[in-house]
Amino acid sequence: MEKLDALKESVIEREVKKTAGLTQKALDKGLSPEEILTQALIPALRVVGEQYERGEIFIPEMLLAARAVKGAMEILKPRLAESGVESKGRVVIGTVKGDLHDIGMNLVAMMLEGAGFEVHNLGIDVSVSQFVEAAKEDDADIVGMSALLTTTLVYMPQVIKALEENRLRDRVKAIIGGAPVTQKYADKIGADGYAQDAASAVKLVERLITAKSEKVKLGSM
Repeated sequence: MEKLDALKESVIEREVKKTAGLTQKALDKGLSPEEILTQALIPALRVVGEQYERGEIFIPEMLLAARAVKGAMEILKPRLAESGVESKGRVVIGTVKGDLHDIGMNLVAMMLEGAGFEVHNLGIDVSVSQFVEAAKEDDADIVGMSALLTTTLVYMPQVIKALEENRLRDRVKAIIGGAPVTQKYADKIGADGYAQDAASAVKLVERLITAKSEKVKLGSM
């Protein structure tokens, strides 16, 4: 939509204050929060993700773009709630116990929120029980775990085991990421997916949520 081109471009150009201002202007002009989200913010984040994948921008630039969207979402959230727009899915995310690194995890959380997901960011040093309790309380679709230290990777399979013991694994998908994490490790511990960066994490979550929705539809036929 042409009237939202400037807003979309402001995210791509990482103009945080301008994005917030244009979001408010769009609302004042009568555009719905859903239009703004689906026709400007989400497409802009897709462009940013593609730029990162092509090596045209790097993590600092992605963080700025994500912050721009986060500012816009703070303006849109109350309106989205009023209009009854449903989230695309619920994600619990955090850095595992013993690990205090959060830059990559926060970037994933911001991009997921900008892509239309409801995100509960548990922060750093998150215990197994905290992941499980949040998954229960939020009725989560996805639990995302991050680690930067190889010594903290051991907590990831513990979380997956605890989800199984609490009979949550049939409805909660577990995904992992972080510098020392690999697809091989994800397969080894029984995770449902691995993402090497924020852009691929959003795609992974979208794929898992879509697969889950299709399974539910088939089951109700």
